[in-house]
Amino acid sequence: MATLLVAVVLLTAAVYGVATLVRVSRAVTDAAPFLSGHAPTEHAASRFHVRWYTITMVFLAFDMEMVFMYPWTLVVAEMGTPAVVEMFLFLAILVAGVWYAWREGVFRWT
Repeated sequence: MATLLVAVVLLTAAVYGVATLVRVSRAVTDAAPFLSGHAPTEHAASRFHVRWYTITMVFLAFDMEMVFMYPWTLVVAEMGTPAVVEMFLFLAILVAGVWYAWREGVFRWT
């Protein structure tokens, strides 16, 4: 256990040492971020309205849908009808979630 800890500490120190040696510049750059040639109007870590988090969750739900649908297209040929039924059940659960979000007013912007 102690040998593993020493190896991890030495590896971490080696990585930091190499990063220090290959660093291009030791000074911090004062360049502003590229914003179509304009100066930034707000801080980079500004807060977003809370409604964006809900929209993000809905987007992630449909993003996960696509993650499951791509391999499903390969499996449906082997499994047949049960795979189709499972996918439509999965899609029905997603549609129920969107319907609930719509009913709660998630998609209203005013």
